[in-house]
Amino acid sequence: MSFLSVLIALLLEQARPLGPGNSIHHSIRVWVRWCAKNFDAGKSSHGWLAWGFAVGGPSLLVLLIYWLLQVFVGWPLALIWSVAVLYATLGFRQFSFHFTQIRDALTDGDEELARQLLADWQQIDARDLPRSEIVRHVIEHSVLAAHRHVFGVLTWYCVLAAFGLGPAGAVLYRLSEFVARYWQHKSKTQHQPMSDALQHIGKTAWAVVDWVPARITAVSFAVVGSFEDAIDGWRNQELRFSDDSDGVVLAATSGAVNIQLGGPTIPTSLQPTSTDTSSVPLALPPRQTPEIAHFPVIVGLVWRTVVMWMVLLALLTLARLLG
Repeated sequence: MSFLSVLIALLLEQARPLGPGNSIHHSIRVWVRWCAKNFDAGKSSHGWLAWGFAVGGPSLLVLLIYWLLQVFVGWPLALIWSVAVLYATLGFRQFSFHFTQIRDALTDGDEELARQLLADWQQIDARDLPRSEIVRHVIEHSVLAAHRHVFGVLTWYCVLAAFGLGPAGAVLYRLSEFVARYWQHKSKTQHQPMSDALQHIGKTAWAVVDWVPARITAVSFAVVGSFEDAIDGWRNQELRFSDDSDGVVLAATSGAVNIQLGGPTIPTSLQPTSTDTSSVPLALPPRQTPEIAHFPVIVGLVWRTVVMWMVLLALLTLARLLG
């Protein structure tokens, strides 16, 4: 059932993606704000309570509905519920239009528009970025977005679904990433200041939740790309920055396609859509300078990884049916 759920959700998301400002994401923002407002009292215990309600509450609700449908109605409706949850949490179209717009602007030679689109997407000061740096940042942001919206979600979904927990893993992963980013954003904008303890809890929990998925994504990129170079980049990154999951993903990407990633930081102001790759330190050997011609290379890497995941899911599903 996992294979069908993922396949249908991906096809639906490609055909009719959720638009910006949709009611699902709006409800999530309202819920996360409510949890912070009512439980954040400046202590670690209160921070964990807020995180538990913000992330654990929806995850448990999704799990409860899945169990009730499976037990009292039947697996077809449980499958539909899994597809609906994955549709809201999984997919490329939630971020890919940024990549497409910037790529088209660079292809047309309009670097000023590309800088503006990149600045609007990630809330960074891109006014003085040269062409190669624009390309580098677009690649980094896009790769991390693919990890967080697709491969990380797939990892947690598949692991928990194997234990009969349905789509709860997908919700757990996406909400863990969202609350860490959103609470920091709200604190910076001063509309709803968050305590340092709450922000620390959000970042700590996200680091734990993303540790395994980031390394699975790195391995996946290595398998479909240049394996030896990707693993070498990952190893060097782990030796110097062992707690940086974003760096692991980017280091593996750099080696898999032989592109130089990582570079000087640029001013950034976190927004609810920002991945903040400008502060990711990388320990990598010199590689090719990022160019527009590398965009289809990155797209190919990501889609080969998706195909590999789907083949593995299909084989696992077949083995379970035959077993």
